[in-house]
Amino acid sequence: MNVKTLCFCFLLLFALPLSAREKSDALVMRNGDRLTCEVKSLDADTLSISLDYAAGTVSINWGKVDHIESKQLFLVKTQNGLVYSGSLSTPATPGARPTKIEVLEESTTRVVLDKTHVIHMEETDLSFWRRFNGQVGLNSIYNKGNQSIQFGLNADAAYPRERWSAAISYSSSFSSSTGSSSATRNESQITAQRLLRWNNWYYAGLADFLQSSEQGIQLQSTFGGGIGRYVKNTNNTVISIYSGVAWQNIAYHEQVIPATNQQVTSALIVGEMNLFRFDKTNLDVVATVLPALSEPGRIHTNLNVAYYIKLWSKFTWNFSFYGNWDNRPPSSSFSSSDYGTSSGLTYRFGNR
Repeated sequence: MNVKTLCFCFLLLFALPLSAREKSDALVMRNGDRLTCEVKSLDADTLSISLDYAAGTVSINWGKVDHIESKQLFLVKTQNGLVYSGSLSTPATPGARPTKIEVLEESTTRVVLDKTHVIHMEETDLSFWRRFNGQVGLNSIYNKGNQSIQFGLNADAAYPRERWSAAISYSSSFSSSTGSSSATRNESQITAQRLLRWNNWYYAGLADFLQSSEQGIQLQSTFGGGIGRYVKNTNNTVISIYSGVAWQNIAYHEQVIPATNQQVTSALIVGEMNLFRFDKTNLDVVATVLPALSEPGRIHTNLNVAYYIKLWSKFTWNFSFYGNWDNRPPSSSFSSSDYGTSSGLTYRFGNR
């Protein structure tokens, strides 16, 4: 079984349905409406809940919520980057009506937060498997005229904790048409992040594995890490950047460079931007720049952009762009870039 199949099976493992929580949470709206439900998550200023008498997930405007009570465990993130774990309750106080978080895992500490400062919330559990969330997307195009076919797969899974998180992602694209050779691109990435003591500061690491027939790359392995900061962290916008160092080992196809591996030490700059609109759309942008230190003047660049439009429940339609560039490829016989676009259906699993 090859690496591609292993990664896909790994991600699908976490897409299997998890048993639902008890629907005993209390939600009171500012207009007085009261719901007994299961609180799922808070993201993009949208509180997601499920009801016994409604199919799928119901989206609630977080700004119109007056009161929330739940004995279940949640991870709660604030604008300053702090993360808490515990059950939820809202004291009946005038004005801002702060949200009280009771940490239950190791102590009985109660932390009171202003509700307007809470930007993200998701279900968590003492169980290892229930902490995972992620998404799987597929797309394909067929044209009879020139017998062309395009296929794409992308999947990711994340494991969040109070002070750290880890994620794995995989993307694959294949295209072929009459009269031209087929092109394939496969990329797997593992990332990890841990918050520092200072608000909104963190350190992060990554391992990336890329194969691109367009660029003649048999396997490009990248390992790096650095320190970063959330530049903006609100219900509608998350912007972060981190920098450090990275090491690359690049093996090219033998027909391009016979039996040659290149090893490159580079600076590492990674920028991420997430833009949200209430229960409708979101835009994710990740840009990675690797200026070579061992080969001054050489720069590797990677860009991934995805735009999601919600269809129903946990299904979205996505438009995505991927690209990677090397301004100094080792041979003039192949392209210095590989990029493309795709569109298809995505299913989100877990607490997303």
